[in-house]
Amino acid sequence: MEWISNQNHVLLALAATLMTWAMTALGAAMVFFFKEIKQSVLNTMLGFAAGVMIAASFWSLLAPAIELAEDSFLPAWLVAAIGFVGGAGFLAVADRIIPHMHFNAKDGESEGISTHLKRSILLVFSITLHNIPEGLAVGVAFGAVANEMGSLSVMSAIAVAIGIGIQNFPEGAAVSIPLRREGLSRSRSFFYGQASGFVEPVAGVVGAASVMFIRPILPYALAFAAGAMIFVVVEELIPEAQSGNHKSTHLATAGCIIGFAVMMILDVALG
Repeated sequence: MEWISNQNHVLLALAATLMTWAMTALGAAMVFFFKEIKQSVLNTMLGFAAGVMIAASFWSLLAPAIELAEDSFLPAWLVAAIGFVGGAGFLAVADRIIPHMHFNAKDGESEGISTHLKRSILLVFSITLHNIPEGLAVGVAFGAVANEMGSLSVMSAIAVAIGIGIQNFPEGAAVSIPLRREGLSRSRSFFYGQASGFVEPVAGVVGAASVMFIRPILPYALAFAAGAMIFVVVEELIPEAQSGNHKSTHLATAGCIIGFAVMMILDVALG
């Protein structure tokens, strides 16, 4: 019966991350209505996404990780720190290996291993890279619920999924519309935009299955997802959101504050 329950939570994680991917696709569909996106709007979207991820990293991941680690033979703060640094380190290695390019980068300024891939593909890889920890965060949250450990509840896990889904909508638009500006057709821009979010269901299922069947790694896994998300925020979202004139950077800051507040309210109210 326990295996059946665990299987149900894997399916819940899959359903939740399919929803977050669908929100990315809905956002990417904005390319059928708009060809251009103002720098100020793009910066606000990226700032909002950063705020959501920062709030989710603490309330939905780090705080539960510390609580669950209280019974560990290591100090709870050390468990959380190990997982957090491990998550950031994993993304740092991936950032150096996976070829990608930031939207404000010029031609020839790609990161990762050397490649001859087109600029449009490298731009998509950039977004795909930071969708991995988002999917992990949702999956690990549902895995924690299946283990019935700590104060995490189904509503807490759902709150994480809703928060990630909300920020995925503008994120999808922030991918597809610039790709249209790069010269791709609307249909191709939409395809690449929604495809950037499809890694989330994969990461979600992997995260949920891992922590449910290897219970001792749960606090580490929660902190790992938090570290990976904070790395993305500091390495990619905030620098890109702060590009442009002072007006657009101020809007990015406002977007971050609003995103943080939205995710905090969701987690506290639903969790």
